[in-house]
Amino acid sequence: MNARSFADRQNRTYPHCRTTVQGTQVGSKQEHQLAEKRQRMQQPSINPLEPTTEPMLTSSQQEQELLICRSQAKEAAQRGQYTEAIEILSQLISRHPESASEYNNRGLIYFQSGQMDKAIADYNKAIQLNPGLASAYNNRANYYAAQKKLSAAIVNYGKAIDLNPVYIRAWINRGITFRDLGLYEQAIENFDCALRLGTLKLNIWAERGRTYHLMGDWNLAMADYRRALSQLHSANVGQVEGASRLQQRVESWLDHLLKPLSA
Repeated sequence: MNARSFADRQNRTYPHCRTTVQGTQVGSKQEHQLAEKRQRMQQPSINPLEPTTEPMLTSSQQEQELLICRSQAKEAAQRGQYTEAIEILSQLISRHPESASEYNNRGLIYFQSGQMDKAIADYNKAIQLNPGLASAYNNRANYYAAQKKLSAAIVNYGKAIDLNPVYIRAWINRGITFRDLGLYEQAIENFDCALRLGTLKLNIWAERGRTYHLMGDWNLAMADYRRALSQLHSANVGQVEGASRLQQRVESWLDHLLKPLSA
C-alpha cells in the first residue's frame, strides 16, 4: 500500500487511463459502518490478471495499459480513495464496454464504499456479460448477505463454487452464511472442504471455531481458536489477509467462551 498522502495525487491525470479524478476518503465513522459488510471474504479487489478470456485486447500495448489502469485502481481502493478507483474503472468500462471483469471490479469498489445499489447493478451486468465469471457470483452473494437475503446469497455462492470448485473464498463465505442461518452442520462441512484446499487456513479455523462455539461444542471451538491464534502469533502478520482484525475477532470470541468457565 502506498503510504503517501492522497493530497499529492489529487487532480492527477493518468496517462494510460486518460482521466482526471478527484479523491475522497471514507472517514472512520463510515468505515465502522461498512465493517459488517466486509466480514465475508471478497474477491481480491481488481486482480490485474483476472481477464484471460475476453478478446477485446489486440496488442501487448493495450494489454499493458489495461493492467496499469487496474493496478492504479487497486492501489486507490486500498488507500480508501474509492472515488478515484471508480473513476479509473469507469473510464476502462467506457473503452471496453463488454468487459465483465471491469463491471465486477467496479461493483466491488461500490460495495466497499457503501454504494449498494450501484454495486448490485454492476455485478448483474458482469454476470450478464460473462455468466461464467465465478468471482462475480461470489461478490453478488456478499451483497445479498449484507442485505440479509441469505437464501439468495447461498444460491450465488453455490454458483461460484459450481463454476470454480477450488474457489476457497466462496466455500468460506457459504459456510459463514449457513452459520448465520443456524445450519451449523452445513457450515462445518463447507469449512472442512475449504481446509482441504490448503490456503486461508487461519480464516477457516477462526470461522469453524466460531461455528463450533455457537453449536455448544466448546472443546472443538477452543481448539480452532487457539490454532488460529497460534499461527497468527508465529506468522508474518503482514502476509496474512486482515490479520489484525482477524486476531481481534478470535480473541474476543475466545474470551467470551472462557468467561463461563472462569465464573
